[in-house]
Amino acid sequence: MIKKIKKNRYTEVYALGQHICMSAHKARRIIDQIRGRSYEETLMILEIMPYRACYPILKLVYSAAANASHNMGFNEATLFISKAEVNKSTTMKKLKPRARGRSYPIKRPTCHLTIVLRDISVNEEEVKRSRYAILCLKKPGCINKNKNTNMTCYDMYNNGGLWDKK
Repeated sequence: MIKKIKKNRYTEVYALGQHICMSAHKARRIIDQIRGRSYEETLMILEIMPYRACYPILKLVYSAAANASHNMGFNEATLFISKAEVNKSTTMKKLKPRARGRSYPIKRPTCHLTIVLRDISVNEEEVKRSRYAILCLKKPGCINKNKNTNMTCYDMYNNGGLWDKK
């Protein structure tokens, strides 16, 4: 069964690595260490860990950060890993020749990695408000339905300030 992932394209950036030659179990051991951490802390953890699976994950985190800075204009200091997944992929199968004409199978498991970065400074509500304000500017006669905003403008210098009101 394939689940459709709902993506918020205004606050999230992702990088996907497919058919990486390592088992999903070994990659999941590292992904569990970096999930929910900031971008800079993740880089330090991945460079220090002694596992072979760290290098492809490090490249994928770099790629997701490059996507965030280039495509969305996010600052790398405010990024954190909101979602990190490892899914099992196909298994490459080869035969190794052995003694007396026999052969033994060699199985190389592969996995799919998904790293999703989110910017802390961008709030989803602000994005929705800005999109709604842009839509209201495009349509003439659109009334702002947000009750929290006050659209009145006071000219303090010509009216005598706020304290002259009786």
